[in-house]
Amino acid sequence: MSGGKSAKRGTPQGGVISPLLANRYMNRFLKYWAKTEQPRRLRARIVSYADDFVILSRGRAAEALDWTRNAITRLGLTLNEAKTKLRDARDRFEFLGYSFGLHRHWRDGKPYLGASPSSKSVARLKQNVRDHLSESQCRPWPDIRDGLNAILRGWDNYFCYGTRWKTHRAIDRHVIQNVRGFLVRRHKATSRGAVRFSREAIFGELGVLSLVANKEPSRR
Repeated sequence: MSGGKSAKRGTPQGGVISPLLANRYMNRFLKYWAKTEQPRRLRARIVSYADDFVILSRGRAAEALDWTRNAITRLGLTLNEAKTKLRDARDRFEFLGYSFGLHRHWRDGKPYLGASPSSKSVARLKQNVRDHLSESQCRPWPDIRDGLNAILRGWDNYFCYGTRWKTHRAIDRHVIQNVRGFLVRRHKATSRGAVRFSREAIFGELGVLSLVANKEPSRR
C-alpha cells in the first residue's frame, strides 16, 4: 500500500488486520469455487493455506488460471502475477517451504513425484543455527543446547512430510561443523576439535538433537 493514511484501498504488509481479511476473502473464493462446480469442470482441486494456494488440475490448468483471475477480480482483489505461475507437476515448484515435483531415488536414480524441504528452507535453518550459536557466546552450554534443539525440533516437526533423509544428513553435518567450531572457540582448543568434539560426543553427551537419528540423547 502506498499513500499512507490518505490511501483508500489495501492494508500495510504485515498489518494486524491482514490475516483476518485474507481468511475472509479466501473463504468467499473457496465457496464460489465449490458453488460453481469448478472441481468437476476443471478436473481440479485447491490446496490453500491462509492466502496462499495451489490449484491442481488434470489438463486444464490454463482454464483454471483464467477462472481464478476473473473470480479474484470480482472480489475486488488482484493476483500477484510475480508469484502466479503455471507448472507441470513433473517440474519442481515451491509451496509453503516445500519443493514439490520430480525427485530421484538416492540409490538407483529412478524418478518419482514427491516432496522435500526446499533449498531456501534448508538455507534459512542453517542460518538460524549459525545465528543462534554466534549470539550465545556468554550463555551456559545447557541453555545454548536447549535453544539449538528447539530450533531443530521445530523445523523437523514442520517438515514431517515427504523425502527428508538426505536433507537430514546435510543438516546434521552443518550442526556438527558449527557446534564444533563454537566449542573450539569457547574452550580455546589448540586443535580443530574433531576428536574432543566428535559427532558421537555432540549427538551424545553434549545432548544436541540429531535429525538423522530423530532423537535427543537422554541426559542425567
